[in-house]
Amino acid sequence: MTVSLVGAGPGDPGLITVRGFERVRACDVLVYDRLVAQELVAEAPRSATRIARDGRTQEAVNALLVAHGSQGRAVVRLKGGDPFVFGRGGEEALALAAAGVPFEVVPGVSSLGAVPAAAGIPVTHRGVSGSVTAVAAHDPARLDFAALAGVGGTLVFFMGLARIRDVADGLAGHGLDPATPAAVVASGTTEAQQTVTAPLSRIAAAARGLESPALVVVGEAVSLADRLRPLRPAAPAARRRPPRSPRAVGAPRPAPVSSARHR
Repeated sequence: MTVSLVGAGPGDPGLITVRGFERVRACDVLVYDRLVAQELVAEAPRSATRIARDGRTQEAVNALLVAHGSQGRAVVRLKGGDPFVFGRGGEEALALAAAGVPFEVVPGVSSLGAVPAAAGIPVTHRGVSGSVTAVAAHDPARLDFAALAGVGGTLVFFMGLARIRDVADGLAGHGLDPATPAAVVASGTTEAQQTVTAPLSRIAAAARGLESPALVVVGEAVSLADRLRPLRPAAPAARRRPPRSPRAVGAPRPAPVSSARHR
């Protein structure tokens, strides 16, 4: 395999899959997103070329993957969550397929369920929520709020923190009860995780001061957080290490890379 589109998981570096971790440790080229834990970037071999995705258009990223993959190099495209859940992995896969470059998809733990779970919110729960809807909310003007307000279950909005008031007003304005429980989970699954809960009508005010990355969760399942949150640690007791791959035992360790994250 030439190019691996790898999901790094929702934030905590310990939540990458074993296969994803193996691919990172064996790569020749690592193209990574800003939100990927620096502990994972540091696991690439010393000789690997590390390329930050920040500041590059999607077309430029596609061209990078095709160029390095066409040379037969082991390329890892490391992205937060799962490559095919708001990760543009489909676009990169199409570019590779069009260029005839072999590739694979290594699924990751998506923030869709993992980040709410870290805050004590099960996105589905028998008798409370029988469905979950994932929504890209960076442009609320393009959302069908009438459909979202009537779909039921749990709504999970990605990239919506900056427009949370528009999201809340849009839902309430199209019939969703303003008293519906809502939450914002920022930096989910990491030591910096912050969670606020409030009725839909007050969630924008409650979330003031939180920073991205964050998910906005709306639905009755949020009401379970108060009962489930005390049963989980407030934050990991210590910085998590990624899983040790059986194939990697005894392999030389790469030089550490200082983390740019605030934990």
